[in-house]
Amino acid sequence: MLEELEIRDLGPIHHARIAPARGMTAITGETGAGKSMLLSAIRLISGGPAQSRRVGPGAQEAWAQGVFAVAEDNPAVIQAKDAGVDAAADEGELYLSRTVPVAGRSRSVLSGHTVPRSVLQHVSEHLVTIHGQADQLRIASAARQREVLDAYAGDAALLEAYGKAWNELKAMDDRLDALEHQQADVRQRSDYLRESIERINQVDPQPGEDEDLKAKRSRIENAASIQQGVNGAITALDASQLDSDGDSNGATDLVRHAAQSLRAIRVDGDDTYEKLAQRLDSIEADLSDVVFTLSRQTDDDDDEGDLDAINTRIHDLGELTRRWGPGLADVIAWRDKAAFEVEDLDASPEKLEQLRADRDHLAAKALDAARELSDARVKAAGELGERVTAELAELAMGGSRLEVRVVPRVTESGPDAGDGAGADVARVLDAHGMDDIMFAFTPFPGSEPLPMGSSASGGELSRLMLALELTIAERRGEAADMTFIFDEVDAGVGGKAAAELGRRLAKLARSSQVLVVTHLAQVASWAQEQYVVSKGPTTPDTPDEPGAAGVTTTVTRVDGEDRVREIARMLSGSESGTSLDHARELLAASVE
Repeated sequence: MLEELEIRDLGPIHHARIAPARGMTAITGETGAGKSMLLSAIRLISGGPAQSRRVGPGAQEAWAQGVFAVAEDNPAVIQAKDAGVDAAADEGELYLSRTVPVAGRSRSVLSGHTVPRSVLQHVSEHLVTIHGQADQLRIASAARQREVLDAYAGDAALLEAYGKAWNELKAMDDRLDALEHQQADVRQRSDYLRESIERINQVDPQPGEDEDLKAKRSRIENAASIQQGVNGAITALDASQLDSDGDSNGATDLVRHAAQSLRAIRVDGDDTYEKLAQRLDSIEADLSDVVFTLSRQTDDDDDEGDLDAINTRIHDLGELTRRWGPGLADVIAWRDKAAFEVEDLDASPEKLEQLRADRDHLAAKALDAARELSDARVKAAGELGERVTAELAELAMGGSRLEVRVVPRVTESGPDAGDGAGADVARVLDAHGMDDIMFAFTPFPGSEPLPMGSSASGGELSRLMLALELTIAERRGEAADMTFIFDEVDAGVGGKAAAELGRRLAKLARSSQVLVVTHLAQVASWAQEQYVVSKGPTTPDTPDEPGAAGVTTTVTRVDGEDRVREIARMLSGSESGTSLDHARELLAASVE
C-alpha cells in the first residue's frame, strides 16, 4: 500500500506530499493544473523513463519518492532482498525514489540503497499498477493477458507443476543437444585416450621407478670411485673382510684389544674401567655394522645391471612424465582416470538412446501438465469473459463484450498428439504451456471482436481494466497488497453511469488501495480522501519558488467544507448555494 508520495520540482509542482487513504483516494483539479505530474511521479519511482524536460523551471533536478507498506511475504520484499535491501530493517516499509537531473543520468534508490533502474521496475510490479492511456497498452500483449487469466483462474499449483515439468524437459533437451553435437569430439577424445592408455601400459611404469633407476645409473657411472672408497674404508675398519689370509690391524681389532686391556685392570670397588670397556664394546658393534653394510654395498654394485638398458628405461619413463606427468604417480593416476572416461565414452551411444527415452517420458509428463493447465484456463476463460462483460454493463458500456480465447496448440485428437512425446512436443509447448491466449473486445453490438488495445479508446480501456480488476478481486475474495491507479477511467461517462463508476471503484477499494484521477464529482465523492491539484500565483511568503511567470502548482488535501466546495466546483463550475447543497447530497449518498 502506498503510504506517502512526495514530489519536488517535477513539472510545475515545486513541492507536494500526499498520503493516500487505505481505500480510495481521488485526485481532482481543473484541466491543465498538473494532475498528470502525480502519475509521472509514480511512473518515475516505478522505474519508468526519466525525462530531463520534466524538471521544474529554475531547478537543477526533480525528485520523487513513494513509501510503501509491505508484508513480509510480498514478492516485492523478495525482489528487494535479491537487490541487497531488507524491508524488515525499515519496519515493513519500502522507499522507492528517483532523482532526475537537468543534465546527466537519473539515480534510482531503494530504501537508501542506490540500485539500477531495473530493480525499481521489478519491485514496483508487485506494488503498483497504473491504468492510464500510456500504461494500458501492456494488456495488449499476449503475456499480460495470460497473466490476467491465470490470476483469475487461480491455477498457481498447476502453473508450478507445469513449470517444473517444462524445466526438466528443457534441461534434458539441452543435454541431448550438447551430446548430439559433440559426437565427433567424443570419438576423437576416445581415440586419444585409448592410444594414451596403450602407450602407458606398454611402458608399465611403477611408482618411484624413475628415481630408483636414476640413482642406480649414478652408482654404475661412479662405480670405480665408489669401489675404491668402500674398499679403503673396509680396509681401515676390518681388513679381514677383503683378505681373510691377511693380518687384521683395522679399527675394529684395535677397539676390541683396547676393551680387553681395560678389563685386565682389577681395582676393588672401582668399576670405571669396566664401564669404559663396555663403551668400547658398543663402538666395536657399530663399526662391525658399518663394515657389514659396506660389504653388502660392494655385492650390490656387482648386480647393478646393464647401463644401456637402464638409460633406455629412464628415457621411456621420461616420455610418459613429459606428456602426462609431472611424476610417474601422476601418469598412473591419469591412466586410471582415463580408463573410466573411455568406459563412459564407449557407452555414450547406449546412454544417448537412454536419454532419448527419458526425454520422451519427460515430454509426455510436460504435455500432460500442459493439458491440465489448459483445461483450467479454458474453464476460467469463459467465466472471466462473462463476468467482465457484466461489469462493463454497469460501467456505461452496455453492448460491449470481452471474450477470452484460449487456443491450445495441440488437442487430444490432433496430429501432434500422438503418444504425447517426441519432437512434436517442442513445437506445441513453451515456458507457459500449450495455449495461445487472446482477449477479444467488442466495443458495441454488431462490431467484430478485435484484440484488446486496437479496439478500445483510452477511456474504454480504463473501464475495461477496472472491470477486470473488479472481477479478479471478487474471485480472490481477500485483500491484495497492491495499489491501483486509474486515469481517464471517467472519459465519456456522465450522469448515473458516473455514479456507478464511482461505486465500482469504491468496491475495488475494499480489497485494494485505489487512486483515481478524475473530473467527475460522482466518482470523487466515493473516495475516502481527496486531493486537489491547482494552479495559482506565487505568494510573498514563497518568493523563491520556481514557476512559470510566477505560477506554481499546489496539491492540497481537502475535507469538510473545503471538499464540499471542490465537489460543487466539479459539478457546476461554481460554488452557488444550489451546487453546494447538491455536493453535500452527493457526498452523503456516496456511502455504502
